[in-house]
Amino acid sequence: MATETKTAPITLTEKALVEVRNIMQEKNVPEEYGLRVGVQGGGCSGMSYLLGFDKPKETDEIFHLEGGVDLIMDKKHAMYVLGMQVDFQDGLNARGFTFTNPQAKSTCGCGSSFSA
Repeated sequence: MATETKTAPITLTEKALVEVRNIMQEKNVPEEYGLRVGVQGGGCSGMSYLLGFDKPKETDEIFHLEGGVDLIMDKKHAMYVLGMQVDFQDGLNARGFTFTNPQAKSTCGCGSSFSA
């Protein structure tokens, strides 16, 4: 069974939370789903970020964020994203989620992959 924990290892800015809630509403994401954040092998720097909606699994931790958003993360991923901030940019040059990760030793030009 998934573990519910109080303090998330990452933070989402207010802009990111607003965008997540908007997407959840637009896409009719089921109530039992949350925002999954994690990492996977690949990308030009070795690892890339995962961001999407999913149901909690037995190996997950669940963090309750502001505004009714549940953050879901596999326990094994926490060491790679500890202290990370997820933001949302909506400007002329860039639109999308951005990741500021203090665990990253290097990142690629697009900002969606890193090495730890």
